[in-house]
Amino acid sequence: MSWLEALILGIVQGLTEFLPVSSSGHLTILSHFFGLEGESNLTMIVALHVATVLSTLVILWKEIVWIFKDIFSKQSWNSYSGLNEGTRFAINILISMIPVGIVGFFFKDQVEEIFGSGLLIVGIMLLVTAALLAFSYYAKPRQREEISPLHAFIIGIGQAVAVLPGLSRSGTTIATGLLLGNKKERMAQFSFLMVIPPVLGEALLDTMDIAKEGFSIAMDGISAGSLIIGFLAAFITGCLACKWMINIVKKGKLIWFAVYCLIIGILAIISSLC
Repeated sequence: MSWLEALILGIVQGLTEFLPVSSSGHLTILSHFFGLEGESNLTMIVALHVATVLSTLVILWKEIVWIFKDIFSKQSWNSYSGLNEGTRFAINILISMIPVGIVGFFFKDQVEEIFGSGLLIVGIMLLVTAALLAFSYYAKPRQREEISPLHAFIIGIGQAVAVLPGLSRSGTTIATGLLLGNKKERMAQFSFLMVIPPVLGEALLDTMDIAKEGFSIAMDGISAGSLIIGFLAAFITGCLACKWMINIVKKGKLIWFAVYCLIIGILAIISSLC
């Protein structure tokens, strides 16, 4: 993997992790056209995902500090309603992790098989992403000020389904939350924060797999310089995209991403059939 390919992969990952256009789908498409596969590609993908998680921590640090301050502040733990807002927010994040945890624990091998199934599934899932974004744009439910535990679980189901390549995680979770009637700004924050634990957990498991194979094998075909370039590119573009996406969701302009996913999905399907 050249430094230019690493740079392109990093930029694409940083942008598409937060924009509702599927980072996994775009990385699959790029890996296909670059001819990248095997352990070295997995090593780069793990590094890119960690970089975007760090960018989330940087952009949403105030929200993270607010959550931890509320958790450790004096409050009544006798009931959910008696907890302060930050603690309820944290509990909802934990609830949202349940579906993706089940998928990751019981269906990891099946999901990995789907990732290796080529561009056809990516194209189809991009069309599904386009449909979800369109529905959330035209639907006008009442906006709730706070996400409920039930809504957090349903949004978590959306995140679990979005492990499919081409189905945008941020697009699916934000669209699901908006269709349920949750406030736009809070939904964007929740969507980006809820992914941190699962992504870090997945990165840890992948790192353990890489360690079993041997780091010399994992780094075969990729230099340390390329890995660093990809990581920094994903981190910097991730910071920009995260901040940009929060503003986009506030303004409700997700329809343009639906159009983009529609076009890229059709092109991916055509490419898979050629």
